[in-house]
Amino acid sequence: MGKKIKKEVEPPPKDVFDPLTIESKKAATVVLMLSSPEEEILAKACEAIYKFALKGEENKATLLELGAVEPLTKLLTHEDKIVRRNATMIFGIMASNNDVKKLLRELEVMNSVIAQLAPEEEVVIHEFASLCLANMSVEYTGKVQIFEHGGLEPLIRLLSSPDPDVKKNSIECLYNLVQDFQCRTTLQELNPIPPMLELLKSEYPIIQLLALKTLAVITCDKESRAMLKENQGLDYLTKILEAKDLGDLHVEALAVVANCLEDMDTMVLMQQTGSLKKLLSFAENSTVSDIQKNAAKAITKAAYDPENRKIFHEQEVEKCLVTLLGSDNDGTKIAASQAISAMSENSSSKDFFNTQGIPQIVQLLRSDNEEVREAAALALANLTTNSPSNANAAAEADAINPLINILSSKRDGAIANAATVLTNMAIQEPLRAIIQNHEIMHALLGPLRSSNTMVQSTAALTVAATACDMEARTQLKNCGGLEPLVELLHSKNDEVRKHASWAVMVCASDELMAVELCRLGALDILEEINLSVSRKNKFSEAAYNKLLNNNLSLKYSQTGYLSSSNIISDGFYDYGRINPGTKLLPLKELCLQEVNDQRAVLLVNNKSDTSPPPSMEDKSADAAYGRNISSSASLRRGSKEKANPGFGSPTEEKSEPASGRNTVVSRGAAKEKGSRKGRGKKEEEKVKEEEEILTVPKMAEGISDKEWYPPPDPEFCVYVYEVTKSILPIVNIKEQIEALAKYVADKMGGKIPKEKLSDFSWELHISELKYQLKSNVIPIGYIKKGIFYHRALLFKALADKIGVGCCLVRGEYSRGWNEVTLLNEARKGLIGNLPPPEEYIVDLMFHPGTLMKLRSREADLYRFL
Repeated sequence: MGKKIKKEVEPPPKDVFDPLTIESKKAATVVLMLSSPEEEILAKACEAIYKFALKGEENKATLLELGAVEPLTKLLTHEDKIVRRNATMIFGIMASNNDVKKLLRELEVMNSVIAQLAPEEEVVIHEFASLCLANMSVEYTGKVQIFEHGGLEPLIRLLSSPDPDVKKNSIECLYNLVQDFQCRTTLQELNPIPPMLELLKSEYPIIQLLALKTLAVITCDKESRAMLKENQGLDYLTKILEAKDLGDLHVEALAVVANCLEDMDTMVLMQQTGSLKKLLSFAENSTVSDIQKNAAKAITKAAYDPENRKIFHEQEVEKCLVTLLGSDNDGTKIAASQAISAMSENSSSKDFFNTQGIPQIVQLLRSDNEEVREAAALALANLTTNSPSNANAAAEADAINPLINILSSKRDGAIANAATVLTNMAIQEPLRAIIQNHEIMHALLGPLRSSNTMVQSTAALTVAATACDMEARTQLKNCGGLEPLVELLHSKNDEVRKHASWAVMVCASDELMAVELCRLGALDILEEINLSVSRKNKFSEAAYNKLLNNNLSLKYSQTGYLSSSNIISDGFYDYGRINPGTKLLPLKELCLQEVNDQRAVLLVNNKSDTSPPPSMEDKSADAAYGRNISSSASLRRGSKEKANPGFGSPTEEKSEPASGRNTVVSRGAAKEKGSRKGRGKKEEEKVKEEEEILTVPKMAEGISDKEWYPPPDPEFCVYVYEVTKSILPIVNIKEQIEALAKYVADKMGGKIPKEKLSDFSWELHISELKYQLKSNVIPIGYIKKGIFYHRALLFKALADKIGVGCCLVRGEYSRGWNEVTLLNEARKGLIGNLPPPEEYIVDLMFHPGTLMKLRSREADLYRFL
């Protein structure tokens, strides 16, 4: 046998690297290993990085700085399962860092992460991939990327995963996603309700809680509520509410129920099954404030439907809400007040709260919490709307004072609600008087100047409701409330403009306020509004007409027309025609002006004494002129001498007007009496008159603001007295008009033939009066030579005093005339379709007392005049 020879070991190949075990203690080194082509090294490097990132936020930031994110994103699609799994685990942890999330969005890795949710992947990969998506879905851009890459469907599928962590991450991600309307709409098509309801059975409270929160969001849509009902979702929710050990889920469960109650079918179903009664009892008896609050919110949402309100009333929901008002929690008080606001749309509920809710709500108006006060004021606003009994109940509960205090609140909603309640109360006169005594106008000053349109609108409406008497309007004017009210007319908001117009219309109910509003520019603004088709409203038109109708001087100057319903009162003056946009000066300023060559201002004033109160004693009636005038006895004596045959004279009556005769008028009268008196007597009176004229100072000179009154017109007082005694008793209206026309013509120079009209020197007469009175303002009774427009004004002024309806129209070239409406003679004794009344023009110049039928103003009028 041959000798055995030992076999030599072959050395390793020269091109093979010997295995090397590396132990690194620096993260940077491990990050470098992420670029290794070896699967084992990649897996171990990812495992080390995962453990490092798990230790805290600082480590995540460190890995981001070392550039670990970008190579890790490439490993998400690695062929090796272990490498892919470990990389996914890292992103599940790292994605909670905001900077990492931002970088991941930029690198567009969402498609790779969603791919890890595939059914064939391991549960661990599902867990961390869903965790990564849950972290990414917190921000809007992340939601968009998940939605666009089709993340909804795999997430819903994972709700049925056997692993609780996968379920938790998936439902959390879905909860974040459904905050977006587009995601919520698409989700409905994927039938998510059944798996979400199954999550309510989970043994993990966090999963149940997230499922309820998600259901609360998606059931805001009607389709999702229908799916919930089809899948017996209400049974699941009822069981949760009935389980005392699930108290931590009751708040969220109630939120879902609140959404479901918006549907009439669901309400009926819950009523039939007794679930609704249980729900109300549960809310009323609960000691958890959030549960009570959410129950009240559920009632509020459902009560917006009228049929739901009816069902709630049948279930006596009012008692539950009154109980909730007494809660110690402000949030519950707010929710209960809001629910009462919604329920007050039901008339039966509104009646219930009259005695068992309003007193408690009024108490909340005094709360230190402004949100509570706002909600309480809202409840009262709805309860008192169209309900005088509730408005009285609120007043009896002493609501007025706290409501007025709320007008100075910092919350616009509270101010608007309080103003609405006060408006509802002010509709009743007794309550309005109480509100006015609380200085309501001063309290409304702040709201009127608010920048919030809702506050502006309600404040203006409150002014309209409370400024129904002169005292209240005066208070508003004195506290400076008219200026901001007029400013609101400029508003671009339709409601503000409408309510401001309404308030201006109410405030313009007396002449002094109307004049002040015009001074502030209200008339110009309203005129501009009414020229706009889109901005005008019925109230702006009514306010404009009201201002003019209570400032007839301005109306006549602007429009040249006064209707039969426009009754001329003392202090009316005819300035003449003014152009649009031109301001009409107040009477006082016109009286104080120097005499000029402009058209004389005609004044109508039946007050015989300038110092209030008017006295019937025989005293000076010309204090505004700064001189004494002849006694009322001499005035009556002169008037009697001039009176037409057949007209009554004041000297025949016991009660006589306290007026004095101005010497200028006496001068005109002396000329008329010249033919009946001796020459010596005439010259004696002339000398006396000239002496008195020299003593006439300028009108209203030296009179202070508080002492100034319009110049008196004693002669016009006599006119009124005479026509009242002589013409008013005439039964036939046509005869009244004819008699009054003759009377006016007689006082203004008599009948003037057309051919002698140019010789009628009325201009000289007016100039003499202006010079003698040292004023451009001439009382109408002083004029003894009057042309068309003088006579027309006197006729209108006297006709208004005795109740004869007539219009005053201004024409061109010193023309003016009166139009009257008379019943057609053919109408008398007829029944059925009667012919319309006929209009006539009254002749005051050529044939005084003649009436001409008005057919065509252009054709007939100038022929007549």
